[in-house]
Amino acid sequence: MISIDELFPNYDEKGRGLIGKACAIAEASLAGQVRGNGRPFIEHPVNVAKIAADEIGLPAECIAAVFLHEAQRFGGDTGIAPEGKVFGKDVLTLVDGLNKISTIKPKDTRLEAENYKRLIVSYSKDPRVTVLKLADRLEVMRSLDIFPKASRERKVLETLMLYIPLAHQLGLYNMKSELEDIYFRYAEPEQYRAITNKLKSTEQDRQKLMTQFIEPLKNKLSEEGIKYKLKIRTKTAYSIWRKMQKQKVPFEGVYDVFAIRFIIDCEPDREKEHALCWKVFSRVTEEYESDTNRLRDWISNPKPNGYESLHITVKNRDNVYLEVQIRTKRMDEIAENGLASHWSYKGIKHEAALDKWLTSVRHILEHPADASGEVSGYYEDDLPEPPSKEIFVFTPSGELRKLAAGATVLDFAFDIHSNLGIRCTGGKVNGKAVPIKEKLQTGDVVEIMSGKNQKPSADWLNFVVTSKARTKIRQKLSEAEFRKAAEGKELLERRLKNWKLELGDEDMAALMKKLQYKNVNAFFAAVGEGSVDIAEIKSFLDRKEENRPAEDADRSEKHQTPAPRKQTGPTDDILVIDARNLRSLDYKMAKCCNPVYGDDVFGFVSIKDGIKIHRMSCTNAARLMELYPYRIQKVKWSDSPSNSSFQVTLKIVAAHEQSVINEIFDTVNAFKASIRNFNVSDNDRSGTYDIQLKLSVPNNLELDKVISQIRIKKNIIKVSRM
Repeated sequence: MISIDELFPNYDEKGRGLIGKACAIAEASLAGQVRGNGRPFIEHPVNVAKIAADEIGLPAECIAAVFLHEAQRFGGDTGIAPEGKVFGKDVLTLVDGLNKISTIKPKDTRLEAENYKRLIVSYSKDPRVTVLKLADRLEVMRSLDIFPKASRERKVLETLMLYIPLAHQLGLYNMKSELEDIYFRYAEPEQYRAITNKLKSTEQDRQKLMTQFIEPLKNKLSEEGIKYKLKIRTKTAYSIWRKMQKQKVPFEGVYDVFAIRFIIDCEPDREKEHALCWKVFSRVTEEYESDTNRLRDWISNPKPNGYESLHITVKNRDNVYLEVQIRTKRMDEIAENGLASHWSYKGIKHEAALDKWLTSVRHILEHPADASGEVSGYYEDDLPEPPSKEIFVFTPSGELRKLAAGATVLDFAFDIHSNLGIRCTGGKVNGKAVPIKEKLQTGDVVEIMSGKNQKPSADWLNFVVTSKARTKIRQKLSEAEFRKAAEGKELLERRLKNWKLELGDEDMAALMKKLQYKNVNAFFAAVGEGSVDIAEIKSFLDRKEENRPAEDADRSEKHQTPAPRKQTGPTDDILVIDARNLRSLDYKMAKCCNPVYGDDVFGFVSIKDGIKIHRMSCTNAARLMELYPYRIQKVKWSDSPSNSSFQVTLKIVAAHEQSVINEIFDTVNAFKASIRNFNVSDNDRSGTYDIQLKLSVPNNLELDKVISQIRIKKNIIKVSRM
């Protein structure tokens, strides 16, 4: 039995009573329903209601609507219609809006965010409906692990393209930031780990910088009679990553990873507020060198959304750049609570009707009823963009399919099923007939047309982009070539026997070179098709000299794995920074992530094995930093590496081509790297080679060269470091 008093203590008795009745109806309707993790489904509306109550601050009517909506979704009108008078018109209006929105499928709007939001508006007589929908989506994203992979991909895409911008427009910045970070965690897991672990490992540094920063200013500000509070505002991992991508800089190159914020305590009088802010500004710039190009005066000229603050970038005595924000308590409350029309300067499309609706939403959020909840602060990051290397399209039944950018109708057909791709004659995109080479866009609904007599042609390889399509087309073309080659070989052997002639290996090589055929199969297939005249082969053999070498040299080559470099013991590659009583400790490279000279690393003081060096993106890094922060040790590579070599494992997915193995070996041997182990397995499902390559390399620069050169090979699909 759910305890309403414990879950929703901030509401009065009447509000809790309303919520309790709605919750009882939901419990009855959802009895027996479970989520993907086997837990009772009632947990979902309870969690959504908690978000709406505690994190947004919506009134009891909205919380009741959450339970009634879920009850109707699974149990029809059970117990709700007769009690319409109990819940009131407003609650039932909210429920009706939520029910209608739940029927919207992304394929109905082809994932066009603005159209989708306008459709939500048309269903939302009460604008709080959309806020509840966002709370619902946040709960789903927090529980993303319980969904199957295909469903996860769909929800991540919908969140990126629809719900994050909508949360941004509504001023729900805390929700927006959390949705962004969850998206980032699933879309770029290694980058997410690297950045979050960097933030954890540098947290004490930020506290230390703030302490050092304020120390010389304390007396001066005290003499001025200025009362203030200091806060550190740290960017989210997603925001940092976006800035790294946009500015093409590493983590350390993002100067505003965090900002030191002065919040001045004074009466809400604009003249006094402005005077105090400029006094603090003067003291800061007297003490520290400022970058005038980065001064942002939003006090004299507030932003269109009403945001007021002074931003300045200064350099401390250690030449570290710090962003400093100066504002009063009133200004901070406006920024933190999202009361301004934040969307108005972000370049988001809008219409008068939509802006009017958003304004009414803002008004409701500014006046929460009987509930508390802090909405996050002001951020300047750009809105997220859809993935540039992928597109997402739908089958007529609404199934989501992810393809490489530039994919065609034929790529889509092969993605559905290989046999469908082989027989594909064209398709319908959003109901319009198109040829097989038509390029697809995110959100397209695609139907495939096929014919029994259709066969792949070599021309298909010129416009498909997905590895599966290319592999399957090559396989079918190879099968056809093999059949023709078998026919041609049989025909030629029969003729040669009649002529009492032999076609030796050397003769074959010379003949193929003369006729410009790269392999034996292509040559015999040409014979079978009649492209090569057998009489021409006879003439060629007749002209050959009679004296031949007694034996043909054995030309088969066996690939010998180069002798690996010996892994040397610990040397002076790693320098331990700020260590206390650790000078005598040895170090080892962690086997879980195999760091290479030049990687972004940290040290972990183990009990038996000295210091273990981990990559920042190691899957174990976050756990070690959280559980054993006192054993985390800063380390860095020495300026010049010793003669050590480092082991690293690459996972390679390649097209099913015989030449690909040679290409990989040749590429590795061209650099200062040696192969320690090489395993190849056939992936029948995708028609590819799965290759695990263990290398010995001197540094990450040499490793990057190897990886980049392997990636550009024609038959290589994917290369990743394990």
